[in-house]
Amino acid sequence: MPLHLTKIAFGCDSADDLAARLAQRSAEGEVRLTTRYAPKRMEELAGGSLYWIHGGAIVGRSPLIGFEDNGAGRWWLKIEPRLIPVSPLPKRAHQGWRYLVDEDAPRDLGAGEVVGDTLPAGMAMELGRLGLV
Repeated sequence: MPLHLTKIAFGCDSADDLAARLAQRSAEGEVRLTTRYAPKRMEELAGGSLYWIHGGAIVGRSPLIGFEDNGAGRWWLKIEPRLIPVSPLPKRAHQGWRYLVDEDAPRDLGAGEVVGDTLPAGMAMELGRLGLV
């Protein structure tokens, strides 16, 4: 099973805003995010995704394409320019990126399923904090 990453959707007003930004930043079928360090577990991330956190919950994912040294002492984290909606899962904010094991990753929403079919992100976060979900 692949390993995944989580990252804050900084500066985005909503999941729709994040999806629009990804589509806008796509070049040659990928979006490049700059990071200072290459992940130590890079090989385990093959086939994984970058899960986006917004409003205290994981709201979607973008499949990972790979990593590339950009030649300026930094690394590019390359992802597909699409946001796949997932069932909202409470997740606290953090700096940079963090690993997420496949067993703890939220499920993708099915065709025709909308976020309203599950708990709203804020409610899911509060119930998770209380240990009820």
